[in-house]
Amino acid sequence: MTNQIYSEVTASISELKKNPMAAVDSGEGFPIVVLNRNKPAFYCVPAEIYEAMLDRLDDQEMVAIVKERLVEPSIRVDLNEL
Repeated sequence: MTNQIYSEVTASISELKKNPMAAVDSGEGFPIVVLNRNKPAFYCVPAEIYEAMLDRLDDQEMVAIVKERLVEPSIRVDLNEL
């Protein structure tokens, strides 16, 4: 069975242990895949990319909530009456 790799840059566990920051820097700001016995073990994602991914996930969740609520009946409210 072959594993798909979703990164252009790879590093071995040994390389990561030897010099973690050099391994991360080899991705030049993009995620790297860390291989264990030539199989992807995990992805190392720079903090900026990880934060952007979380922001996009939050946005997608908000879009799903908005779409759910679009079918709910609306109620007119006058702010002066509150």
